[in-house]
Amino acid sequence: MIPFLGAGRRRFDSLTPQEILALAISSEEEDGTIYALYASRLREQYPASAAVFDAMAAEENDHRRRLIDLYRARYGDLILPIRREHVADFYQRKPVWLVENLSLERIREEARAMEQQARTFYIAAASRSTDAEVRRLLGDLAEAEAQHEEGAARLTEDLTHREEGAEEEAHAKRQFVLTWVQPGLAGLMDGSVSTLAPIFATAFATQNPGTTFLVGLSASLGAGISMGFTEAAHDDGKLSGRGSPLKRGLASGVMTALGGLGHALPYLIPHFWTATAIALVVVFFELWAIVWIQNRYMETPIGRAMFQILLGGSLVLATGILIGGS
Repeated sequence: MIPFLGAGRRRFDSLTPQEILALAISSEEEDGTIYALYASRLREQYPASAAVFDAMAAEENDHRRRLIDLYRARYGDLILPIRREHVADFYQRKPVWLVENLSLERIREEARAMEQQARTFYIAAASRSTDAEVRRLLGDLAEAEAQHEEGAARLTEDLTHREEGAEEEAHAKRQFVLTWVQPGLAGLMDGSVSTLAPIFATAFATQNPGTTFLVGLSASLGAGISMGFTEAAHDDGKLSGRGSPLKRGLASGVMTALGGLGHALPYLIPHFWTATAIALVVVFFELWAIVWIQNRYMETPIGRAMFQILLGGSLVLATGILIGGS
């Protein structure tokens, strides 16, 4: 028999004041540890942000000490071992700190969410307490969490305007480009351009949309698998600093497949010339998307990007049409 989901867990409304204080202590301890872990992860590449999380960890530890002092005064030295997972309707922390290579922005977002949840908890806990001193402390902690949340947002904003903050933002942007944009762009270029010749050669040779679609589907998926494995296998990212090979392989493989499928899917339309006209329009937008990405993220001058991509794509397209129509 499968046990009922959440069996054995308490509802927040059923907790006694002693249990609420014990839950607050364990929650503050866990949050302080998470902030300290974030600081440790960021220290090498983002020292200014690491300092912010060090300060947040220290404040959480101060909250924990104040809660422990009140608990000992009310209930003695033995603190009840109650944690978040013991309360059915209490907020849970997603274990994102276990994920390697979290982006700086994602860590900041998680920290803001943690502060919002902690503030909501203290407000709810204070509203249920009839002990004046407990109620006052919980209210003070709710206010502290609100200030902490605002302070974290303000520190993040100030950080981006200081020199070290600008350096961190630039480093995060470079890492994003190296890990996602560069392999994704290479995949999109390969999928969009290299599949033009076989797809349109098949289209004009057979004038059969079904056959053309099958050729385009196989070429796109095959190229996506090949590019994905190649990108992931040729560089583990440790020396080059390009990030996780899994992420790069995924970006390259998916974008390669999408690049080819874009002008293969129109051949699901049974009318040959209608499908071909739509496929040519898709090719036009694919090539311009590559030009835009090169200019936006790789800082390639727009004129040079247009010359390279539009001319190269047009030559490959013309090659496929000429071979297929001969």
